[in-house]
Amino acid sequence: MKRRLIALALGVVAVAGWPTARLLAQETKTARGTVTALAADSVTVKVGDHDMKFGVDAKTSVEATGAGTKARQAQAAGQAGAKLTDVIKVGQPVEVSYHEMGGAMHAAKIRAVSSVGASGGSMASDTKIANGTVKSIAAASMTIAGSSGSGATFTQTFTIDGTTKVVGRGAGTAAAAAGGKTAVTDLVANGDKVSVSYHTTGNTLHAAEIRVTSKATPAK
Repeated sequence: MKRRLIALALGVVAVAGWPTARLLAQETKTARGTVTALAADSVTVKVGDHDMKFGVDAKTSVEATGAGTKARQAQAAGQAGAKLTDVIKVGQPVEVSYHEMGGAMHAAKIRAVSSVGASGGSMASDTKIANGTVKSIAAASMTIAGSSGSGATFTQTFTIDGTTKVVGRGAGTAAAAAGGKTAVTDLVANGDKVSVSYHTTGNTLHAAEIRVTSKATPAK
């Protein structure tokens, strides 16, 4: 079964498929752990030896195996969408990308993962996420552009190396066909909308993960 990104509306899956990405989130943090509780507007995750409670709303996206199918089944039954509890289960390992807002933590994205690691979970406070449109792509770098709100725009260039992970429809198939050595330029193209998880080292932005959220529309 394929993994799909879906959007939540207070705990209900509202839209199936690839959602419109928020264009820039400079202070996104990540936490990896095991789900211990679920509610209509929150998810609690045990990270290491403590619980972290994240708020969820219509801006929260979820990536999990079978999520798209669950959403379509619920919509076919006349419901707004699948419930969060239909997609994510207590005891499931997840990675949560979140923002701290007014002393609370808001889940921007919840992603099902295979394992939380031997330590029972981890946090990466230095991970940032930028969302935008690819303006140029090469073997060792990528430049994206987008809007940061209130009419402001941005352009960012990221370095790419052998540790950079590319995620998107068909990426796994293409990599397998090429013996696992597919070039990033075969998976990401100008005009693609992407979500980039990155770290800052000095004046350099290193792309840890490039997630293609929407492919560019082919020119007619």
